[in-house]
Order: sequence, then structure tokens, then C-alpha cells
Amino acid sequence: HVQLVESGGGSAQAGGSLRLSCIASGYTYRENCVGWLRQAPGKEREGVAAIDSDGIASYADSVKGRFTISQDNAKNTVYLQMNSLKPEDTGTYYCAAPTVYGCPAHQSGYTYWGQGTQVTVS
Repeated sequence: HVQLVESGGGSAQAGGSLRLSCIASGYTYRENCVGWLRQAPGKEREGVAAIDSDGIASYADSVKGRFTISQDNAKNTVYLQMNSLKPEDTGTYYCAAPTVYGCPAHQSGYTYWGQGTQVTVS
């Protein structure tokens, strides 16, 4: 049984920082891709960042240079460090993992999802 649990959301001022965490059970991050996606009110869910089994990260253009995805294999935890936050970063953030090898190009490729954590930037 795979379970992903996010934490670390909250409120921040524009220009501030937050760090999200996603701990997995029943799933080994170092062997697979993990992604962070977000959904703003009234908008479609979009990919934010992903890290593959080789530790190679990819980012949406809107967060490049501001967000960093990383993983701690010993803790089976993936992090999303968010700096220089903007109001448009507001949304519910989800971590997700696929069942197939590699990072999906679209959110529909992710099979396992966390419950989401709210980020509000004002």
C-alpha cells in the first residue's frame, strides 16, 4: 500500500520561503520519479518540479531559479524548497509518483498522490 504524505505548507509573504516535505511509505523514491504539482483555485493542476531516479530535476518555467526539489533517500522523503515566493504560487501542492519508469510528461501519468498541502502567498 503506497502512501504519500505532504507537510510544510502554510502562509508566507511575497518574497518569503517555505519548504514542503513528502514522505512515502510503500514506495522507494530513489528507484523512481517523484513530482510536485499544484492547483490554484479555478485552475488546472500543473506540474511544478520532478526528480527522477538518477537525481535529475526538472522544473516548470514559472518556478525555475526559485524552487528546488531534492530527496533524502535515507528518510525516503522528497522536499520542495520554495524561495522568492509570489502570490501566483498560491495553491494546493501535491506530491505524486508514477508506477512506470521515468517522470511523466503530464499529471495523468502519476498514479499515487498525497492529500495536498495548502500554500498561500500574500
